[in-house]
Amino acid sequence: MHYNGHASAYPNNVNLSRNSDLFMKYTILIQCADAKGLIHAITGVIQRNQANIISNHEFVEHNGNLFFMRTEIEGEVNKEKIKTEFATVLPSDSSIFIAEKRKKRIVILVTKEHHCLGELLVRNQFDELNASVLAVIGNHEDLANFTGQFSVPFHTISHDDKSRDDHEKELMNAITPYAPDYIILAKYMRILSPGFIARFPNRIINIHHSFLPAFVGGNPYRQAYERGVKIIGATAHFVNDNLDEGPIIVQQVIPTDHSHSVQEMSQMGRDVEKITLAKALKVVFDDRIFVNRNKTIIFD
Repeated sequence: MHYNGHASAYPNNVNLSRNSDLFMKYTILIQCADAKGLIHAITGVIQRNQANIISNHEFVEHNGNLFFMRTEIEGEVNKEKIKTEFATVLPSDSSIFIAEKRKKRIVILVTKEHHCLGELLVRNQFDELNASVLAVIGNHEDLANFTGQFSVPFHTISHDDKSRDDHEKELMNAITPYAPDYIILAKYMRILSPGFIARFPNRIINIHHSFLPAFVGGNPYRQAYERGVKIIGATAHFVNDNLDEGPIIVQQVIPTDHSHSVQEMSQMGRDVEKITLAKALKVVFDDRIFVNRNKTIIFD
């Protein structure tokens, strides 16, 4: 069917507009107990608010009887009004998230390794990250000059001769003015306290240098070398109170064999780490992810 510029050329249940680019775009994430008629109820609310559905995906986890739905809409939408209407037609345990389509605000934490930071700064420079890097904070100053080349503020907050509480207070004082949506640990080699993590629930993302749950902790490539592994992997995950055990976002692997030295495996690992982290951030920044207990539901 050829579209001649009039919405009436399409079926009545399709709402198109030549000026749709003038409308605001939103992502809706709904999680609740599964029940009959949920999709009909949700799309009915959207229709009554005269919004247009751009894309829609849903999933039912039968073991937990849980329903997940991600919907992109556009239109002149009152977020509070539509959220209230959703609450009237959905189960009482529902989680309803509605976000305008916009770049996420992020602060990056680093130590001395440059590869993950470099990947993010380059993508940010060329507008490929769907985020704005507000600042980089390091517990060493090694990456300050490098960060400055991208015109991004760098803060050095040393942990030397400080308790973890004192160091984290200084860290929080530096982060708070930026009001970030997410904090990214780009090879930040310090363990954060439960109190710090609690301030950013499911908003701290770490890149771990192995295919979890294998080789938790330090020296993963030495561990991998000594075990004679045949793949090297990286894991991007949300941070929780348990070291390297937060909900997994993305995992990737590359092959290796007995001929590779520890140094060669480390370089291969750095390559997969930076790509894994970037892929995970795209999923998160596009609002394509649900966190359910200690695992994730992702709509690609």
